[in-house]
Amino acid sequence: MNTILVTGCAGFIGSHVCSLLLAKGFRVIGVDNFDLFYERSVKEKNMESFISHHNFVFYEADICDGLGQVKEKNIDAVIHLAAKAGVRPSIDDPEGYIRCNITGTQQVHDFMKSQDIHKMVFASSSSVYGNNIKTPFSETDNVDNPISPYAFTKKACELMNYTFHHLYKKDIINLRFFTVYGPRQRPDLAIHKFVHKISKDEPLHLFGDGKTARDYTFIDDTVTGIINALTYCLNNSNLYETLNLGNNRPVTLKELVSIIYKEMDKKENVVYEEMQPGDVEITYADITSANKLINYNPRIDINDGIKRFVHWYYSENKSE
Repeated sequence: MNTILVTGCAGFIGSHVCSLLLAKGFRVIGVDNFDLFYERSVKEKNMESFISHHNFVFYEADICDGLGQVKEKNIDAVIHLAAKAGVRPSIDDPEGYIRCNITGTQQVHDFMKSQDIHKMVFASSSSVYGNNIKTPFSETDNVDNPISPYAFTKKACELMNYTFHHLYKKDIINLRFFTVYGPRQRPDLAIHKFVHKISKDEPLHLFGDGKTARDYTFIDDTVTGIINALTYCLNNSNLYETLNLGNNRPVTLKELVSIIYKEMDKKENVVYEEMQPGDVEITYADITSANKLINYNPRIDINDGIKRFVHWYYSENKSE
């Protein structure tokens, strides 16, 4: 039985990762600091299905302070998901993002070195591509022009990961996530916010002209990609890879909103405002490498994904 340390285990993606790891027979050590970016109660609910699992151990800890309190030995790999997320908030608090995302990742590497752990799957982001003109985005594209502090912290961590791979022979896969959505999605993210406002018959305030596009990726597909990457990492050596985990089908903001209104059987009520700093025009993942290396093959399209999310939202908010 492999033992996997998951940082950010109480978050949207992290909680789904823990659930699937446990279902597949892994032993899981979870770490989370319940950052106040959104309510602690939301994260505690994310963990309800596995917090008492006999193969799960939880530590409430901030990775920026190190992982010295984690006492388990013989950890086989780390899935490092913990980070400050969000493009717009990072513009207001670059120092906080540098500390959590860059210093925090340094602390994870220090812990791995101290415990002789040589395998890591790291959560990067499509934001590293900035406003690249060429689409779809390929892992071989130049990513020297990030346009938000969040983006540059993720690129910095990829560079840090290479350095520790080179110096200490760590096997590392960086996964660039593309707009992950689905049940348990953070309440600050677009789809969750849109569904919440529409359920209350409030207008949607959209930034730009509705033509910006995102490669929305359903949580089940992302988590399957993470587990496939972990399996590949565990079974191979002298490994350093960077892979896109997207859906390979960008959807414009206008199209997304129409799908949500239709699924919720509501009349569209939209107000357009100016684009926000740090926002990119499009994200679009070339997933050829992920398909070849880890058999990544996303299956949930945007219509099915929105249907599943709306169903989950109403089940969680029965009074609405």
